[in-house]
This record gives sequence, C-alpha cells and structure tokens, in this order.
Amino acid sequence: MGNTVARDDFEWVYTDQPHDRRKEIWVRTKHPEIKALMKPDYNLIWVVVLMVLAQLTAFYLVKDLDWKWVVFWSYVFGSCISHSMTLAIHEISHNSAFGNSKAMWNRWFGIFANLPLGLPYSISFKRYHMDHHRYLGGDGIDVDIPTNFEGWFFCTPFRKFIWIVLQPFFYAIRPLCINPKPITRLEIINLLAQLAFDVVVYYLWGVKSIFYMLAGSVLGLGLHPISGHFIAEHYMFLKGHETYSYYGPLNLLTFNVGYHNEHHDFPNIPGKSLPLVKKIAAEYYDNLPQYNSWIKVLYDFVMDDTISPYSRMKRQLKGEVKQD
Repeated sequence: MGNTVARDDFEWVYTDQPHDRRKEIWVRTKHPEIKALMKPDYNLIWVVVLMVLAQLTAFYLVKDLDWKWVVFWSYVFGSCISHSMTLAIHEISHNSAFGNSKAMWNRWFGIFANLPLGLPYSISFKRYHMDHHRYLGGDGIDVDIPTNFEGWFFCTPFRKFIWIVLQPFFYAIRPLCINPKPITRLEIINLLAQLAFDVVVYYLWGVKSIFYMLAGSVLGLGLHPISGHFIAEHYMFLKGHETYSYYGPLNLLTFNVGYHNEHHDFPNIPGKSLPLVKKIAAEYYDNLPQYNSWIKVLYDFVMDDTISPYSRMKRQLKGEVKQD
C-alpha cells in the first residue's frame, strides 16, 4: 500500500550536536542577557494544579454518560489535556517548577502531575529525557531515536500511518529495547502512587472514568494534531538539520515545546520564556528551518517517500557517557 521509502538506515553523522556550541556563543559573546531567563516558572505550579482539577472534574462528569460520549470526550477534550500534561511533566523534568535548587520538589510534583494520565511515567521520563539532551542522537543512549525495526518495517505510507497511531506504545517500549536501566526507588513510588490513584478513581466514579483517563492519554499521544511535535522536533525533513522549531498556535497548549531549537540550546529556560530567546537572538533563529503546522508535518511524514522513522541523525558517542 504505497511506495517504499528510499532510506534504509539512519543519517549517521560524525560531529557533535550543535546545541552546546550555540549556547556558548549566545550566552558568552552575543547575547549574555539570555542568562537572565534561566530561572523557574512558578506559574507552572498553578497551571498544573488547575489541569489536575479539570481532569478530576471530567472524571466525575463522564461517569454517567453513554459510551459513545465517553469516547467522544476522551478524544476531543481528554486527549488534549492529557498530552498537554505530558508536556507539563516535560517542563517539570527540567526543574522548571521549583528550580534546580529544589530538584526533589520537582520530582514529587511530577508524580502529582502524572496522576490524571493513568499510567506512571514521570520519573522514568526524566531519566531518559536528560540523556536525550546530553547525547542527542547518541547510538544506544538516546531513546527518542526509533529502533532499527521501526525504520525497517514502517516504510510505506500505510505503515507510517500505523506507526503514528502506535506512538505511545513505541515510546513506552523503546527504552527497554535500546537502553534499559535499573528501576529506582522513585520509579517504584511513581508506580504505587499511580496505582493508588487509579483505584480511587475506579472506586469513586467507575469504569467509564478509568476509560476516559487511559483513552485520553493513548489517543492524545497517537493520531492527534499535537502529536505532530514528536516528528517535527528532530526528523530530518531537510538534510543536515537535526532540530526544528514550530511557531504555530498549538504552542499555547504545549508549554511552547514547539520552540525546540531554542529549548535544546537552553534546556534550563522554562517554556514560557522561549519566545523571548527567539526574539533576543532573532538574527539566528529566524533563519533556521521551521514549521507552522504540526498537522502538515504528520501528513508530509506519511506521504513523503523520502521520510521514515529512519530519518533521524545518529552518532556514535565518544568518551565517558554519564546517565541518570
């Protein structure tokens, strides 16, 4: 069903990732004022609390609906707020809520933010996401890179469409295949807290609320406009460019994760301030490849025979690798 893509391997590169170099240039020479943006976003705390309360309200409201409406609201509302919450957890993983001096406060807050998603992942995400920043494209380390099986099998438009639908599954299982890590005490706490929360939701409001919670998380991370950011961030639509930014309206729901070049250049700047980074260093960021539609990114990924899960830049790491 459709032509097979042209790629049969990743784009192997033999240079360091560009973001560390850019950070040094901007902060130390051209735009030292960017350093003033490296501080917590305390408003994030209240936004997350309101999102959790919104989901608790939704759990209550869907408990007596017909199943067709439970499914409808799971996709129309639940998927949006669930995906948005995963990106709040992304912010928290960078200690944006309480700052680096209170790292454990961020870990506990991440577990709290995780609750309305139904599945425990906040602590594990933090561990693997730090590797993604330190060792972008690192073979055997960066689990944001698809497996060889994904690149080999999902090579036609129909299969690439299925791959997008199954994104939550691949993001969950990929770390176990590429870079398994010992389970930590915090991950066990994350799991137990999540199980306890799910049991309470079931006891109070029943199976429809549980379905809404889990379906919203799975649907929001699969075939959904916001999920375009998974592909837009690092898939090589233009040869030689490893990271891409998106400047469309969905940044309002995603804590500006679309400002992805800016985020990788300055991962300790909260999403709220990334538009200021772009404004300060406009002479650079305005000239980088960028998107204005995540839906178009999803469409182009499926229909373009030159793009596949193999369309990622990958590198062999040198020297000592330090992981969380």
